[in-house]
Amino acid sequence: MMILESLRRQPAHGYALVQQIQQRSNNLLQVEEGSLYPALQRLLKARLVKAEWTVSSTNRRVRTYQITAAGLRHLEREISSFERMFQGISLVLKPRVPSPEKA
Repeated sequence: MMILESLRRQPAHGYALVQQIQQRSNNLLQVEEGSLYPALQRLLKARLVKAEWTVSSTNRRVRTYQITAAGLRHLEREISSFERMFQGISLVLKPRVPSPEKA
């Protein structure tokens, strides 16, 4: 979800994705490259993202990823599902209001 959301904002190569996620989470989330690249490969295989080789601003050859229309639809479903799950968790963790005692 975080990768797709980052790519919805703009196409990016792997290192840029790591930096974006870390920055947008105020350094609370650390994405390891060992987790990122297998996730990107799964997204490519599922055709949720596409990739092309480009040259970075530092003149390095990088693979730039871009979200597809199918990826956008998938992301919207995942966000909706996550919001429902988060709402349920919030209800469970919410402090219980004591019921008025009956006389």
